[in-house]
Amino acid sequence: METTRLIIVAVGGQGNLLASKVLGEAALISGVPVRMSEIHGMAQRGGVVESAIVFGDAESSIISDGEADILLGFEPAETLRALNRCSSRTMVITNTAPLPPFTVSIGKGEYPDVDLIKNLIRQKTGGLVAFDAMKLAREAGSPMSVNIVLVGALIRSEVLPFTKQDVMEAIKRRVKPAFLEMNLKAFELGYEGAGETVEA
Repeated sequence: METTRLIIVAVGGQGNLLASKVLGEAALISGVPVRMSEIHGMAQRGGVVESAIVFGDAESSIISDGEADILLGFEPAETLRALNRCSSRTMVITNTAPLPPFTVSIGKGEYPDVDLIKNLIRQKTGGLVAFDAMKLAREAGSPMSVNIVLVGALIRSEVLPFTKQDVMEAIKRRVKPAFLEMNLKAFELGYEGAGETVEA
């Protein structure tokens, strides 16, 4: 089976790990081999949290620089920071709503312009889907569902070897019942929203 390598980058608290678990569960449901690894930064302080997921036949979950087939970014500056993982064939899907670090809020740093971030990504990669996932998460019922909005966008891109139905079933298995309806709505909003924002 062909191998697909996915990197997910997020700021601590954005739900990277749940998104990874949903995608891993979807792979198991559809019979796709999957290997996962996670790098936990200073998550409690808003640091970067990164997941690497390899779908298909592979002996390792390690994704070296330039090897990612897909980069899924929950925060635009973190997406830019992970650009070294990409190549000219990588598909990038990113949230455009910034979460500036503490240093910016106290005037010790400057947040990069989001349009500049998008242009830099376009120059290096094979395709970009960039949209305000936070807006859709709020529409779904909570900003905490931004992770599942982005999973919806990822599935809409049709770069992973399983179906929308597989992922919806995985969400049902992995999300607590109290939050299930909201997350299914977030998934649908991301799935539909991404179809309107694909850039070559």
